Amino acid sequence: MSYAVKNLVPGSKELIAFRISDQEFCVNIMSVREIRGWTQATPLPHAPAYVMGLINLRGAVLPIVDLSARLGMKDAEPTARHVIIVAQMKTKVVGLLVEAVSDILTITDENIQPVPEVSSDLERQYARGILAIDKRMICMIELDALFPDTESEVA
Repeated sequence: MSYAVKNLVPGSKELIAFRISDQEFCVNIMSVREIRGWTQATPLPHAPAYVMGLINLRGAVLPIVDLSARLGMKDAEPTARHVIIVAQMKTKVVGLLVEAVSDILTITDENIQPVPEVSSDLERQYARGILAIDKRMICMIELDALFPDTESEVA
């Protein structure tokens, strides 16, 4: 059991918050394997537009997904300041390109507000809730919903 899990208050969970454009998102820390600096990816022919390519991660081939493009936002233009969040989704490991990791949050279910009804069906598929913390609005993403099994096979 990891240090973070042992020190959690019962009923709480830890999330990693990150930035894409001017918005903040977060994912469950238990799905994150590591965070690393941007590495140029080798393009993969016929891959979906949000798949930037592949990198070699200590001998394992890792697909890199432009999370901004996957969320329907403007395509990222990676710089040395961008980071890759290596995340486990069911049986797949994928690198998620984001602008920066901004925070590690410890929350309880009471901190999670429902996604407003004005959101599109696509947003409600992957958005599990909204966190309003310190004047910040952070969208909580469910990675397994963002990359269903059929799409993760492509990635």
